[in-house]
Amino acid sequence: MERKEPLQGRMNTRESSQSLQSKSLQLAQRMRALEPSATLAMAARASAMAAAGMNVVDLSVGEPDFPTPFHICQAAEAAIRSGKTKYTPAAGIPDLRKAVAADYTRRTGLAVTPAQVVVSNGAKHSLHNAFTAVLNEGDEVIVPTPFWVSYAELIKLAGAKPVLLSTRIEDDFKLRPQALRAAITPATRMLLLCTPSNPTGVVYSADELKALADIAIEADLAVVSDEIYDQLVFDGQKAVSFPTLRPGLEARTVVVAGVSKTYSMTGWRIGWTICPEPLAKAIGNLQSQETSNPCSVSQHAAVAALTGPQECVAEMCRAFEKRRDLVAARLSSLPGVRLPRIGGAFYAFFDIAPALAKGKNGITTSMQWCEALLEQEHVALVAGSAFGAEGHVRMSFAASEEKLGEGLDRIARFLGA
Repeated sequence: MERKEPLQGRMNTRESSQSLQSKSLQLAQRMRALEPSATLAMAARASAMAAAGMNVVDLSVGEPDFPTPFHICQAAEAAIRSGKTKYTPAAGIPDLRKAVAADYTRRTGLAVTPAQVVVSNGAKHSLHNAFTAVLNEGDEVIVPTPFWVSYAELIKLAGAKPVLLSTRIEDDFKLRPQALRAAITPATRMLLLCTPSNPTGVVYSADELKALADIAIEADLAVVSDEIYDQLVFDGQKAVSFPTLRPGLEARTVVVAGVSKTYSMTGWRIGWTICPEPLAKAIGNLQSQETSNPCSVSQHAAVAALTGPQECVAEMCRAFEKRRDLVAARLSSLPGVRLPRIGGAFYAFFDIAPALAKGKNGITTSMQWCEALLEQEHVALVAGSAFGAEGHVRMSFAASEEKLGEGLDRIARFLGA
């Protein structure tokens, strides 16, 4: 006859197992310090409100509103039909690495080889790879603020320390050489730059970057240059790629870019790093253990993006420039609102400090301001605190002019203009 365990004994065993499980699955310290993406969180809230039937103007996420160009989609369909749906080399298919190298060489004049390119699952993954491959525990990385929300978190996940260096709206939020020099310590290992900038849209000139490059060389710093928006530049200007500024910079620089913004391919998840060959090999090895290859179909689509017609890029850039003009003019006309000169990308990062100073309805932070704007006017923006710049908010103008006009009307109403 089967002997039954007493109920109390079974309960104690179960409780003991649950207690053991809860202790064994406690979060690691790196996870306890990790902040979720503020942009995605705001977009999720806006999406939930829209699903509930509310008329929401979502200007939170940095995602082009244009469809992926047709010839790129055709290339993806052809890849599927021809069976190109299997594993690829971890660092990317040879055709794509060759296309990235050729495109960069053509546009910048700095010759790079396919062996210097590693293709990853989006530029965010590329950044993670670069930080993980280069940084050691306790290394410091200088990050000018305002900064893209994921920079600091990715650096911390690599065991390093982000040193957030404030910039001023009076300087168009650009890092000044004297501030960089003063921030360098014996633990400083890397400088992180983004131009055109997310979240500000500012574009550094060649001379401004050269001044920073000279300090990086003098202090023997590695540099990660986030150039994901490098083809979305306005007013007839061109972005300058960091390693082209001084001889030898290419030996200490990791360029991060991808197809997401340039070709409206955010969901395809293709980014890349361009760096010295030994580091590229190490990054490829790292990726082989983490994720293996990026999506095979997306890689073939990216080849078509880089080697096919480029008028689609020019068309999107012209549309963004027109929207920039609309947004900058409207925001600048609002009382107390200031913003830097937007030279590229598709963001307006504007000052709401005067509104916060009034403390109306107890609103004293940019997060409270954005939450109230979403609740009262159904417009989604992202708080400046998420970008390391309290007192500001970020607005994406990757939306139709009609949608932007409606959103700006609501923002003006909310500000009492």
